[in-house]
Amino acid sequence: MSARSIRGAAATAMAGALALGATACGAPGGGSAGGAGDSLVVGLANEPETLSPLLGYGKDGNSKIFDGLLRRDASMALRPALAAALPTVSDDGRTYTYKLRQGVKFSDGKPFTSADVVFTYRTILDEKTNNAAKGELDAIDRVTAEGDDTVVFSLKYPYAPFAERTVLPVVPEHAAKGQDVNTGSFNTAPIGTGPYVLTGWSKGEKLTFKANPGYWGGEPKIKKLTMAIVKDDDVRATRLRSGDLDGAILPPNLAKGFKGDASKVTLTARTTDFRGVTLPSANKVTGDRAVRRALDLAVDRKAMVDKLLEGAGKAGYGPVPTDSEWFAKGTERPYDLAAANRILDEAGWKPGDDGIRVKDGVSATFTLWFPAGDKLRQEHALAFASDIKKAGIKAEVQSGTWEVIEPRMKDDAVLAGGGNPADPDFDLYNLLHSSLALDGFNNMANYKNPAVDAALEEGRRSGERTARKAAYDKVQQALADDPGYTFLTHVDHLYVMKNGRQDLTTQIEPHDHGLGAGPWWNVEDWQPAK
Repeated sequence: MSARSIRGAAATAMAGALALGATACGAPGGGSAGGAGDSLVVGLANEPETLSPLLGYGKDGNSKIFDGLLRRDASMALRPALAAALPTVSDDGRTYTYKLRQGVKFSDGKPFTSADVVFTYRTILDEKTNNAAKGELDAIDRVTAEGDDTVVFSLKYPYAPFAERTVLPVVPEHAAKGQDVNTGSFNTAPIGTGPYVLTGWSKGEKLTFKANPGYWGGEPKIKKLTMAIVKDDDVRATRLRSGDLDGAILPPNLAKGFKGDASKVTLTARTTDFRGVTLPSANKVTGDRAVRRALDLAVDRKAMVDKLLEGAGKAGYGPVPTDSEWFAKGTERPYDLAAANRILDEAGWKPGDDGIRVKDGVSATFTLWFPAGDKLRQEHALAFASDIKKAGIKAEVQSGTWEVIEPRMKDDAVLAGGGNPADPDFDLYNLLHSSLALDGFNNMANYKNPAVDAALEEGRRSGERTARKAAYDKVQQALADDPGYTFLTHVDHLYVMKNGRQDLTTQIEPHDHGLGAGPWWNVEDWQPAK
């Protein structure tokens, strides 16, 4: 087999994916703080449902408990992790060969081998496994081991961003095999090769970790790591101010409150994290294409960026950010209330006595949900409702848990979020392909557009960047003409940390800013506070 290194291809793909970066607002001072001595306590808004990669945990890498074959560095370039080097790729782009790092052990002392990689990928792809993200591995035809130190992936088609998928964490076959993959104990008591070992999980409260003394990259100097789960933004800010937390993610209006605090530093992580409103096709109002097109023009995205995000973000017209090389220029939609009104008038939606439009006895009213405690989504929902009311459409805003919201997604709108910086396929396919309609949180709008499906398949299956760009341009142009969502903003992630630690950085982050995201993305490399 003629092979070439993926190093150049991966770098090019990442450069093309986004022209983004990470910036700090106020440089950290000298010394080494951010936690007390060799411990760190940080506040997060979200809690994982499982800690098993077989069910989707850590699928985008940086999971702390586990490692993938590859990892991403500060610039989001792919680097070896459990693989000894970046993979070699056959000339036809359909065979990826990984040589494995030698001497790696799981935290229980058992050796890591190629069998664990094969087990991980085959189990995820098994139809019995309840992993909503398994479609992300659709390109895999076979995964095989060649001895203990080599793994070969054979693909059905030349899937250009495949190497990006292999940041997916690897689990030990000896620990996970033989139990129910969907309900077994491994989901809450995982064993991995990563820099940290789980020591406790109090659901809804916190996860605690200790440094893995046998970590192949060297035992971390930060010995104790606590991830406090604080869903309410205000409570998270209060606990940070009281000193209960060393760092936390906060929405812009709360992060602003720490601006004059010399003991704190705010870091801004650039992202692909969008906020948008699902427009369910089954709803009598949002199922009307004219309404969807009008909504797209009736929202003032610039005002949302300025007022809700305090400038920490940008207007959003789809999952792909406007400063990405994958963005289709010309698909920006201006704020044009007059044009929105014309579309509705021409479609037969006439203003009623109360100003809300009516067509064929149906009031232009629908319910819009946001998850309780998420102030930023609440503010987006209220701003959206205020804007569209000027066009004679009423959104009745309600909050609830995801358990309350999910069964209603078929008929009700949701203030949704999403975004992944690695490749446009990672967002667009799951969000828009009709085969994934209402499959968990995939395609939440039940969007069905044959032209979009065809372009998504073309983008996924082509090995050439030019052809892929053309395909994803078609997708974005179709979304402008036939919106399934009203995209509003792309949100920067703001983190407030105790001041003092040098060289704090952030990566370009996806929507799911979970355990491994934030300034602590590389906590295993930190030195303890002096």
